[in-house]
Amino acid sequence: DVLNRADVALVQHEYGIYGGPDGDHVLAALEAIDVPTIMIAHTVLRHPSANQRSVLERACDAAAAVVVMTESARARLLDGFDVDEAKVGIIPHGAATPPTTSPLAAERPPNRAAHLLTWGLLGPGKGIEWAIDAVAGLRDVRPCPTYVVAGATHPKVLASDGEAYRQMLMTRAWSSGAAPFVSFDDTYRDLASLTELIASADLVVLPYDSQDQVTSGVLVDAVAAGRPVVSTAFPHAVELLSSGAGLVVPQRDPDALADAIRSVVTDASLADSMAAEARRLAPELSWNAIAGRYARLADDLLPDRQPVRA
Repeated sequence: DVLNRADVALVQHEYGIYGGPDGDHVLAALEAIDVPTIMIAHTVLRHPSANQRSVLERACDAAAAVVVMTESARARLLDGFDVDEAKVGIIPHGAATPPTTSPLAAERPPNRAAHLLTWGLLGPGKGIEWAIDAVAGLRDVRPCPTYVVAGATHPKVLASDGEAYRQMLMTRAWSSGAAPFVSFDDTYRDLASLTELIASADLVVLPYDSQDQVTSGVLVDAVAAGRPVVSTAFPHAVELLSSGAGLVVPQRDPDALADAIRSVVTDASLADSMAAEARRLAPELSWNAIAGRYARLADDLLPDRQPVRA
């Protein structure tokens, strides 16, 4: 009833947030909505099960418009699923954090170690172990970069496996020799403290393993904050960093990660150029810009009504 009182309804689709097999309860919700619906597909799997494919195809069919957040997600959706191409558009993921004015590597005192940062919910597939191995390979850099892994364990991982992944990472740090340079911080952060944490980083490291990650809010926040990024080659990173805001390396390759990190923390001009490109991209990732694009899409679905205000 609440959604039907709106002019247009926005429905977020992610397999894990609805009940039923592969979140198929979203289909009943879509069927109960009478107003035009914009469905936002967060995950487009390369190799979905038959039911995962069916759920997403039926959800797309029920919506008036379908939004994905990257070109790679759109290509994957159109190539791998039976959906109406005319419905599918791209609106990027918005950045939660505002731009930062913190100095980058060019202004870092020569006696201060570069600060590396990864943040987000922890669990297998985040690839933190490869970043820890990479830090172990940077001990020849003087001073050696420090690496902060910020974030609590994902609730679903915590429920099934406890802190096994975090404990494995801590053991990995000690066994690799990286422990003096690696710290773990599971503090909950509100937006202000998260913004401060990101601003403290000289380089954001995203060592993710997944090839299904067509959208990353952490990546968007890092770029919007003007931080240089070293990332593994998951789809969103390949796309967003292609113009120079970051370096992309193969997945599960700590030597390649170490080489990329070393090149950024020892070359101030490279770090500056990456940060400058991130700042150039930032305005189009702000939530004001993203809201405007959703408002224009809603207007297109309601040609006989007054324009929707963003």
